[in-house]
Amino acid sequence: VQLQASGGGLVRPGGSLTLSCAASGSIVNIGRMGWYRQIPGKQRELVARIVLSSGTTDYADYVKGRFTISRASAKNTVLLQMNTLKPEDTADYYCHGVIFGSTDISHRDYWGQGTLVTVSS
Repeated sequence: VQLQASGGGLVRPGGSLTLSCAASGSIVNIGRMGWYRQIPGKQRELVARIVLSSGTTDYADYVKGRFTISRASAKNTVLLQMNTLKPEDTADYYCHGVIFGSTDISHRDYWGQGTLVTVSS
């Protein structure tokens, strides 16, 4: 199982970016997928996550009303629409999934590579 993240980049304050995360490989079931972020010197923290079967979402307080996580039309892919970006949103964003792969005993954590989001004028 692999998670492929894309969409990071440089954006001005107040701007928008969309991150994409696609899960691939031999997958039995995906429980949920989401995004975490890490600022240098700080712990990785939850940004948003979604239960793929139900669409139920969960957001960190600091992104509520600005970020939206959703299921993409492509299978096993989620999108994170980030609006009204602030300099303090600058971080490495990591895709995460709770996935049952064909070689796993049960659902477990998978991580994609980080994608850098820089918010600066």
